[in-house]
Amino acid sequence: MEIFTSGKLTKVKSRHEPGVSKQTGFSSPATHYLEPTIDLNQELVINRDATFFVRIDGNAFTEYNILDKDVLVIDRSLSRTFNDLALVIKEGEFKIQRIPFGFSEEEITVWGIITYIIHYAR
Repeated sequence: MEIFTSGKLTKVKSRHEPGVSKQTGFSSPATHYLEPTIDLNQELVINRDATFFVRIDGNAFTEYNILDKDVLVIDRSLSRTFNDLALVIKEGEFKIQRIPFGFSEEEITVWGIITYIIHYAR
C-alpha cells in the first residue's frame, strides 16, 4: 500500500457568511434569498467519513442535558480524553457517559466522542 499524502485532518475552511446587499434605494423583500443556505454538515462535522448522527428516544440521559428526540453528532476519529462525553459500549449495550480518568479498554469500549447535541425545541 502506498501513501501519497499524509498529515493532520483540517476543518473545512469555507463557512457560512451572510451577504451584504449592494443595491441602493429601497431593498427588495427577496434580498435574503441571495444568501447561501446554512449547511449543518459544513458547520458541525469535522471528519465526514467518521461522523454519525444518533437520535435519542427517551429521557434516560437528562444528567448530560440530553433529552428526548435530541440528535447527537458523534465523531469516531477524535482521540479520547478525560471527561469527554462519549457513546460507549458497556456490557454489550450502547451507553452515554463521560470518559473517566485512567480508563481501560477492558472496562468500556469508546465507540465515538459526542461533539454536538442538537436539542428538539417542541
